[in-house]
Amino acid sequence: LKPTGGLAILHGSLAPEGCVVKLAGHERRLHRGPARVFDSETACFEAVRERRIVAGDVVVIRWEGPVGGPGMQEMLSVTGALVGEGLGDSVALITDGRFSGGTHGLMIGHIAPEAALGGPIAVVEEGDEIVIDVDRRALDLMISAEEFARRLALWTPRAPRYRGGVLAKYAALVGSASHGAVTTGPRMSAQLDRAARPPA
Repeated sequence: LKPTGGLAILHGSLAPEGCVVKLAGHERRLHRGPARVFDSETACFEAVRERRIVAGDVVVIRWEGPVGGPGMQEMLSVTGALVGEGLGDSVALITDGRFSGGTHGLMIGHIAPEAALGGPIAVVEEGDEIVIDVDRRALDLMISAEEFARRLALWTPRAPRYRGGVLAKYAALVGSASHGAVTTGPRMSAQLDRAARPPA
C-alpha cells in the first residue's frame, strides 16, 4: 500500500480548473518535455503507429472534452499504442478527454477548461515545453504570460463536429469536466434564459 491514493488533482497554467492524473502503475513524479499536439485521438494514434512520437515527448490530445468530443471519449487506443511501442514509461500524455482505468504511464485527463471552451490547452503549439510536477500538483505550459495572452486573444472556436441531432444538443448544453460534465449547469441555464426572453 502507498501512503497516498491512486489519483491526484493538478492545477496550473494549462489546467486552471484542474485535471486528473493517475498515480498507480508508474513511479514518475516529474516530466518535462516538448509538446506533440493533436486535435483528435485518431490523429495521435496514427502518429504513434508511424513512430513519430519519441521518448521525452508530452503528447497533447485536445478537442476531446465533453463539448469538443462531444462526450469525452476514452483515450484507450493511444495509451495502449504507446505502451505497445515501448514508450509507456518515457512519454507523458495530457488530454481534455478521459483515460481508462487500465492506463499505464503518466497520463493526465479531464483538463479543464477544455479546448472547445477556449481553455489554455487550445493554444498549445508543437514544441512548447510542458512541465508536469506531481509533487507540486502542477501542470504548466512554459511560455510567458504575454505570449499566453497573445495566443488566447487570437483563438477562435472551431465549428462543432455535429450540427444536428442528440450530440449537437449535448455539446450545446454540457458543462466543464471540472463541474461534472453535466447538462444542468451554467451553460444549460444560459440556454434556458435565452429561450425565455420575449422576441424583440
